[in-house]
Amino acid sequence: MVTLFERLPGEFLPVIPVLMVLLSLTAAVVIFPLPENRVRLRAGINLTAAVLKVLLVIALVPSVVADGARPEFSAPFLPGIELVLRVDPLALFFAGLSSLLWLLTTIYALGYLRGTQNKSRFFGFFSLCVTATVGISFSGNLITFLVFYELLTVVTYPLVAHWGTPESLRAARIYLRYALSGGLAVLIGVVWLTIYVGPVSFEAGGAAGVAELVRDQPMPALAIFVLLVGGLGVKAALFPLHGWLPLAMVAPAPVSALLHAVAVVKAGVFGILRVVHDVFGVEAAAELGVLTPLLVLAAFTVLYGSYQALRQEELKKRLAYSTVSQVSYVVLGVTMINELATSGGVVHLVHQGIMKITLFFCAGLFAEVLRAHTVTALRGAGRRMPLTSVAFTAGALGMIGLPPTAGFISKWQLGSGAVSSDQSWVLWVLVASSLLNAAYFLPVVYSLWFDEPPEPPEDPEGPRTTTARGPSEADPLRVKEPRSLVIPALITAGLTVLLGLVASLAFAPLQIARFIAEGVLG
Repeated sequence: MVTLFERLPGEFLPVIPVLMVLLSLTAAVVIFPLPENRVRLRAGINLTAAVLKVLLVIALVPSVVADGARPEFSAPFLPGIELVLRVDPLALFFAGLSSLLWLLTTIYALGYLRGTQNKSRFFGFFSLCVTATVGISFSGNLITFLVFYELLTVVTYPLVAHWGTPESLRAARIYLRYALSGGLAVLIGVVWLTIYVGPVSFEAGGAAGVAELVRDQPMPALAIFVLLVGGLGVKAALFPLHGWLPLAMVAPAPVSALLHAVAVVKAGVFGILRVVHDVFGVEAAAELGVLTPLLVLAAFTVLYGSYQALRQEELKKRLAYSTVSQVSYVVLGVTMINELATSGGVVHLVHQGIMKITLFFCAGLFAEVLRAHTVTALRGAGRRMPLTSVAFTAGALGMIGLPPTAGFISKWQLGSGAVSSDQSWVLWVLVASSLLNAAYFLPVVYSLWFDEPPEPPEDPEGPRTTTARGPSEADPLRVKEPRSLVIPALITAGLTVLLGLVASLAFAPLQIARFIAEGVLG
């Protein structure tokens, strides 16, 4: 029997990306018609599919990263155009992130939604969301990417609108308008580029014919680049296309975590990586003169998002604007065109996802257990919910970039890349952003641990779920933290620290990011 640590047979490799897409798709098809009372069956289907997906990613690592295999599956789609699923290191990197965090978010969501209605609908669309994300990860050409990218828009709308309140329905409509407008821009760019150069495959150094287009017809090439990156910038929450993201925080906490750490925002920035690296190529993009303006826009977004986060009293909105800032670190790395910066941007794709999902898990716990939605309401929560507060503290320190967290590794790489490039001013952007990060996270951490907790008021509504959350006999102020919610938060908090400590080891995210950067920049 082939173990996960042996090389898989070559003929089996192309099947794996298809299996990974079909796993979550099949889970969705089975879950949608399930009655609400089939709790164990629904949980079993979700967890089985999520665990299998993680195992398949692990099985691909030796062949793709160590042996250089590039498994590919294709099927006819349109005349002369095929749907292509291909596994390269960047695809595996993103698929690994989404698979691991899908598993943890599933565990969290099962506990969070206990006792609520419409769980089959939620988990059905939840699985479709992961189907689209994995499809985006493994897309081997622009058409395949576009199909899954638009699917992601459609299936996340019901998740944002899940509670069915006027506020959530309004936020979902705004999200849909933004996302469909961005998708239309991407569609026009894909069709236009296909007319000029034919079907566009993702290739290291740029797709065939694109460099010639940049050289011979720079104005159409510039317009296509703007359409593609501008459309993707909606989901990536680049300024001024970020307005949907803070509003979408009315969604359930697992959806917020999904939007910020796994699916929507990451799909946008992953698409920008693909356009710059594998459609235009960094040399052609530099020749076109688009990288410096994109770098300046990303730098402004980093500072703007941090400033807006500082102004927010509501915890989830503070985290949302933090995402606006932090995701643009990836774009900073892409546009500085050196291996240090590129590896810093690519590794931040994973590091930011793990740190941010930790914070959203904790925000959901604070809201669910303490009914605390604002920064002020978290006073003394470290005594009332110590495990959740430890996890939040780890995530917050990681976002600031303090050693030995994963956030420090990302920022160190980006800062080193800025110093060794012609854009050394980016270092000061990183410093300013880190100071702003500290300004809006450290007061929360201080309040958690050093402010006196308020006397817990009587809650006439009672807890939303059936999980026991009564006071502890040893400490009347301490409440019981639901294990199904706090364990995923502690795991991701542990990873926030662990990935900083083991960054130099083989197969650590930083080493894979360096491998990807070397391939991109030669």
